[in-house]
Amino acid sequence: MLLRMSTTLLRTLRDDPADAEVPSHRLLLRAGYLRRAAPGGYTWLPLGKLVLDRVSEIVRAEMAAIGGQEVHFPALLPAEPYRTSGRWTEYGDDIFTLADRRGAEHLLAPTHEEMAALLVKELFTSYRDLPVTLFQIQTKFRDEARPRAGLLRGREFLMKDAYSFDLDDEGLRAAYGRHRAAYQKIFDRLGLDYTVVHAVSGAMGGSASEEFLATAAVGEDTYVGCTDCDHAANTEAVTTPVPPAGDPQRPPAVEVHDTPETPTIASLVALANERALGGRTDWTAADTLKNVVLTVRRPGVEETELLVVGVPGDREVDLKRLAAALSPATVDIFDGWDAHPELVRGYIGPQVLDKLGLRYLVDPRVVTGTAWLTGANEPGRHATNVVCGRDFTPDGTVEAAEVRPGDPCPACAQGRLTMRRGIEIGHIFQLGRRYTDAFAVDVLGPQGKPVRLTMGCYGIGVSRAVAAIAEQHHDERGLVWPTSVAPCDVHLVAAGKGPQLDAAVDLGAQLAAAGLRVLVDDRVGVSAGVKFTDAELIGIPRTVVVGRRLADGYVELRDRATGERVELSLPDLLAQLAPATQR
Repeated sequence: MLLRMSTTLLRTLRDDPADAEVPSHRLLLRAGYLRRAAPGGYTWLPLGKLVLDRVSEIVRAEMAAIGGQEVHFPALLPAEPYRTSGRWTEYGDDIFTLADRRGAEHLLAPTHEEMAALLVKELFTSYRDLPVTLFQIQTKFRDEARPRAGLLRGREFLMKDAYSFDLDDEGLRAAYGRHRAAYQKIFDRLGLDYTVVHAVSGAMGGSASEEFLATAAVGEDTYVGCTDCDHAANTEAVTTPVPPAGDPQRPPAVEVHDTPETPTIASLVALANERALGGRTDWTAADTLKNVVLTVRRPGVEETELLVVGVPGDREVDLKRLAAALSPATVDIFDGWDAHPELVRGYIGPQVLDKLGLRYLVDPRVVTGTAWLTGANEPGRHATNVVCGRDFTPDGTVEAAEVRPGDPCPACAQGRLTMRRGIEIGHIFQLGRRYTDAFAVDVLGPQGKPVRLTMGCYGIGVSRAVAAIAEQHHDERGLVWPTSVAPCDVHLVAAGKGPQLDAAVDLGAQLAAAGLRVLVDDRVGVSAGVKFTDAELIGIPRTVVVGRRLADGYVELRDRATGERVELSLPDLLAQLAPATQR
């Protein structure tokens, strides 16, 4: 393949676009790989499409290697299957919906579990047809409220989704393991630094799930690792070690205290120690119980529910963790205080919540027998010795408190958690029978009786992977593509006004004939300095400079990643680059 910059749809930019927030967004636009078409939607220009296709080829090859069969579902889908599964309402505002000219409702597919289940139900009748894995690489749609960061959070994106069908849970676990191994091969081939972490299933449903997170400072996912073991988890999936319960009758009776001018936990703790509330002068924020009022909206239900969440006062409520725990419901901070005078803002305690008919969920650290300094439900007053199991009984526990560096590891209990950020590039789920139950997907089993199939689903953000690679492979001058996904193998730069231009085009044709992907900068009237700057910005792994030493039969070979430069004769150059064709 030979591309000439004089005729290729390729325009580089000297300055960063105003709306580009992260390196991948900035560089993919500046280097001429993308153009913004709409909020959350991008046009892939020729070089960008080449990178996207190379990523897709790697994904497709590894899926085929584990027996995946490629299909292609429509993106415009009828509403009814999603109503049957419950996800029409669960997705809420996250999906694009529309009606056709006859008034029938449709959606632009965010994912295809329903359609895969229906296809297998229609075509498979016997256990002999199983196991089977279907996959596709297709455009998906999510109605992101705030599309940002280029390809990292868009409304339209390319995704590989796969669906496995098995007779039993053992088969599902085996399929899950095959996909997990395939994903590791895929991301290794893409040149990504990534971590596999425990995750929550969310709207997909099912039991076990894991995310593949590419390490990146701009990543929207926060995950933890352990200093002593290999445990890793998305913060939404982190579990809190539960302390032992105690005797709720052992602590002294509740005491109510005047605590004026204590709008913060810090000011409350300071006053409590100054006045020795409850006979103590060693109060810390962790000894206080903070009660946060939220509104919960369930899909398809207009009315919102008031929910109170209790967490130790040294922690904030992490709305993302809480939303994951309450999914598919959505949560927001409550702001309707004027309409609820029974809730004393800043002084809410759990003692009266049951009488008020409010659901109360607490952090797992709030166990029976623990005593707290908390609100007294009166302006300017707090109470000590408010005991769980005696003075209040929560309706359950919820993982809603923020996770912090140094927290104990829930896996080994010895190590401490460290915090990192990453970009979600893959997610695998053991779905179980949620969708096969919804559509009664049965086959005739070995014993001659119907068997309900079990499913797994496995996604890779193909277009997002391009951005993740760009995030990890760039420097101050531009992109630095790994060889496996670069749009071309060689970038030829003609540095001179004489015979160099024709020689570069001729050399490019020779390299293309040898099986290399070649981009030739054959632009007339463009200085060598601009050409070199563009070559570094575009980021093709190797640059060949056809310059002053052409008359002596030499060119310069530059390695974009290492910066190494070497002069080679033309025959040596062909020999040096030939291994790039052995893929």
